[in-house]
Amino acid sequence: MSYGWEGELVRLAPLDMEKHFENTLRWMNDLDVTSTLLIGHRPMTREMQKAWFDKQLAGEETNLVFATETLDGRHIGMCGLHDISTRHGTATCGSFIAGPADRGQGFGTDAARVRNRYAFVDLGLRMLLSEHFDGNEASARMLVKAGFVEWGRLPQALWKRGRYVDEVKFYLTRERWKELNP
Repeated sequence: MSYGWEGELVRLAPLDMEKHFENTLRWMNDLDVTSTLLIGHRPMTREMQKAWFDKQLAGEETNLVFATETLDGRHIGMCGLHDISTRHGTATCGSFIAGPADRGQGFGTDAARVRNRYAFVDLGLRMLLSEHFDGNEASARMLVKAGFVEWGRLPQALWKRGRYVDEVKFYLTRERWKELNP
Protein backbone atom coordinates (compact mmCIF):
# COMPACT_ATOMS: atom_id res chain seq x y z
CA MET A 1 0.00 0.00 0.00
CA SER A 2 1.37 3.40 -0.93
CA TYR A 3 0.71 6.48 1.13
CA GLY A 4 1.98 10.01 1.24
CA TRP A 5 1.61 13.20 -0.76
CA GLU A 6 1.83 12.58 -4.50
CA GLY A 7 3.01 14.68 -7.40
CA GLU A 8 3.39 13.82 -11.06
CA LEU A 9 6.61 11.83 -10.57
CA VAL A 10 7.18 11.31 -6.86
CA ARG A 11 5.50 10.69 -3.54
CA LEU A 12 6.65 12.26 -0.28
CA ALA A 13 6.20 9.43 2.19
CA PRO A 14 6.48 9.40 5.97
CA LEU A 15 9.79 7.93 7.08
CA ASP A 16 9.76 4.21 7.71
CA MET A 17 12.69 2.64 9.57
CA GLU A 18 12.44 -0.65 7.71
CA LYS A 19 12.05 0.87 4.26
CA HIS A 20 14.27 3.97 4.38
CA PHE A 21 16.98 3.54 7.06
CA GLU A 22 19.63 1.65 5.08
CA ASN A 23 19.43 4.05 2.14
CA THR A 24 19.74 7.13 4.34
CA LEU A 25 22.72 5.65 6.18
CA ARG A 26 24.46 4.84 2.90
CA TRP A 27 23.68 8.24 1.40
CA MET A 28 24.95 10.18 4.43
CA ASN A 29 28.32 8.45 3.96
CA ASP A 30 28.44 8.96 0.18
CA LEU A 31 30.70 11.89 -0.70
CA ASP A 32 28.89 12.41 -4.01
CA VAL A 33 25.49 12.67 -2.32
CA THR A 34 26.70 14.99 0.46
CA SER A 35 28.89 17.17 -1.77
CA THR A 36 26.16 19.83 -1.99
CA LEU A 37 24.58 19.33 1.45
CA LEU A 38 25.42 20.95 4.78
CA ILE A 39 25.91 17.45 6.15
CA GLY A 40 28.56 14.92 5.23
CA HIS A 41 31.57 16.50 6.89
CA ARG A 42 32.08 13.50 9.18
CA PRO A 43 31.29 9.81 8.96
CA MET A 44 27.78 8.82 10.02
CA THR A 45 27.68 5.70 12.19
CA ARG A 46 24.65 3.41 12.36
CA GLU A 47 24.02 4.66 15.90
CA MET A 48 24.16 8.32 14.86
CA GLN A 49 21.83 7.72 11.93
CA LYS A 50 19.45 5.72 14.13
CA ALA A 51 19.36 8.56 16.68
CA TRP A 52 18.51 11.02 13.88
CA PHE A 53 15.88 8.66 12.50
CA ASP A 54 14.33 8.14 15.95
CA LYS A 55 14.14 11.90 16.44
CA GLN A 56 12.32 12.30 13.11
CA LEU A 57 9.93 9.45 13.91
CA ALA A 58 9.13 11.03 17.29
CA GLY A 59 7.31 13.79 15.42
CA GLU A 60 9.21 16.92 16.46
CA GLU A 61 6.96 19.89 15.66
CA THR A 62 9.59 22.12 14.05
CA ASN A 63 11.07 19.62 11.58
CA LEU A 64 9.34 17.34 9.14
CA VAL A 65 11.32 15.02 6.88
CA PHE A 66 9.86 12.89 4.11
CA ALA A 67 11.32 10.08 2.06
CA THR A 68 11.13 10.93 -1.62
CA GLU A 69 9.92 7.91 -3.55
CA THR A 70 9.03 7.31 -7.17
CA LEU A 71 5.36 6.53 -7.68
CA ASP A 72 6.26 2.83 -7.81
CA GLY A 73 7.77 3.12 -4.30
CA ARG A 74 11.52 3.30 -5.03
CA HIS A 75 13.29 5.46 -2.40
CA ILE A 76 15.39 8.04 -4.29
CA GLY A 77 16.00 10.89 -1.84
CA MET A 78 14.80 13.01 1.03
CA CYS A 79 12.79 16.21 1.33
CA GLY A 80 12.03 18.28 4.39
CA LEU A 81 10.71 21.32 6.16
CA HIS A 82 12.88 22.64 8.98
CA ASP A 83 12.64 25.36 11.60
CA ILE A 84 8.88 25.44 11.10
CA SER A 85 7.48 28.51 12.83
CA THR A 86 3.72 28.59 13.21
CA ARG A 87 4.05 32.02 14.80
CA HIS A 88 5.75 33.52 11.75
CA GLY A 89 4.29 31.13 9.19
CA THR A 90 7.70 30.19 7.81
CA ALA A 91 9.96 27.21 7.33
CA THR A 92 13.28 26.42 5.72
CA CYS A 93 13.17 23.65 3.18
CA GLY A 94 15.57 21.41 1.37
CA SER A 95 15.84 18.19 -0.54
CA PHE A 96 18.19 15.92 -2.41
CA ILE A 97 18.01 13.16 -4.96
CA ALA A 98 20.67 10.59 -4.13
CA GLY A 99 21.42 8.55 -7.23
CA PRO A 100 23.24 10.18 -10.14
CA ALA A 101 20.97 8.38 -12.63
CA ASP A 102 17.89 9.88 -10.92
CA ARG A 103 19.18 13.46 -10.99
CA GLY A 104 18.08 15.71 -13.82
CA GLN A 105 14.90 13.68 -14.38
CA GLY A 106 12.50 16.15 -12.71
CA PHE A 107 12.17 14.18 -9.47
CA GLY A 108 13.65 16.98 -7.33
CA THR A 109 11.44 19.66 -8.86
CA ASP A 110 8.35 17.51 -8.41
CA ALA A 111 9.32 16.76 -4.80
CA ALA A 112 9.76 20.49 -4.14
CA ARG A 113 6.35 21.24 -5.67
CA VAL A 114 4.66 18.59 -3.54
CA ARG A 115 6.47 19.86 -0.44
CA ASN A 116 5.44 23.44 -1.25
CA ARG A 117 1.79 22.40 -1.62
CA TYR A 118 1.95 20.56 1.70
CA ALA A 119 3.57 23.57 3.43
CA PHE A 120 1.08 26.14 2.12
CA VAL A 121 -2.14 24.07 2.11
CA ASP A 122 -1.77 21.53 4.91
CA LEU A 123 0.43 23.53 7.30
CA GLY A 124 -0.91 26.98 6.36
CA LEU A 125 2.56 28.52 6.12
CA ARG A 126 3.05 31.85 4.31
CA MET A 127 6.69 31.65 3.22
CA LEU A 128 9.37 29.06 2.53
CA LEU A 129 13.09 29.76 2.56
CA SER A 130 15.80 27.72 0.91
CA GLU A 131 19.44 27.98 -0.07
CA HIS A 132 22.20 26.23 -1.94
CA PHE A 133 25.96 26.45 -2.31
CA ASP A 134 27.19 28.75 -5.07
CA GLY A 135 27.95 26.64 -8.11
CA ASN A 136 25.18 24.10 -7.49
CA GLU A 137 23.33 24.90 -10.70
CA ALA A 138 21.05 21.85 -10.42
CA SER A 139 19.65 23.13 -7.11
CA ALA A 140 19.28 26.65 -8.51
CA ARG A 141 17.31 25.37 -11.53
CA MET A 142 15.11 23.18 -9.33
CA LEU A 143 14.28 26.04 -6.97
CA VAL A 144 13.40 28.41 -9.83
CA LYS A 145 11.25 25.73 -11.54
CA ALA A 146 9.43 25.24 -8.23
CA GLY A 147 8.69 28.99 -8.06
CA PHE A 148 11.37 30.24 -5.69
CA VAL A 149 12.98 33.66 -6.16
CA GLU A 150 16.64 34.38 -5.40
CA TRP A 151 16.95 37.22 -2.91
CA GLY A 152 20.63 37.35 -2.07
CA ARG A 153 23.82 35.62 -1.16
CA LEU A 154 26.13 35.47 1.80
CA PRO A 155 29.73 35.57 0.59
CA GLN A 156 31.90 32.70 1.84
CA ALA A 157 29.30 31.88 4.50
CA LEU A 158 29.80 28.13 4.60
CA TRP A 159 32.77 25.81 4.97
CA LYS A 160 32.53 22.84 2.64
CA ARG A 161 35.24 20.40 1.64
CA GLY A 162 38.24 22.57 2.41
CA ARG A 163 37.00 25.99 1.33
CA TYR A 164 34.47 28.68 2.06
CA VAL A 165 31.58 28.92 -0.39
CA ASP A 166 28.83 31.46 -0.94
CA GLU A 167 25.35 30.62 0.27
CA VAL A 168 22.67 31.60 -2.27
CA LYS A 169 19.30 32.42 -0.66
CA PHE A 170 15.79 31.88 -2.09
CA TYR A 171 12.21 32.40 -0.93
CA LEU A 172 8.69 31.46 -2.04
CA THR A 173 5.58 33.15 -0.70
CA ARG A 174 2.15 31.55 -0.55
CA GLU A 175 0.84 34.33 -2.84
CA ARG A 176 3.44 33.56 -5.52
CA TRP A 177 2.78 29.83 -5.12
CA LYS A 178 -0.96 30.44 -5.64
CA GLU A 179 -0.27 32.50 -8.78
CA LEU A 180 1.82 29.66 -10.19
CA ASN A 181 -0.68 26.96 -9.09
CA PRO A 182 -4.19 28.31 -9.72
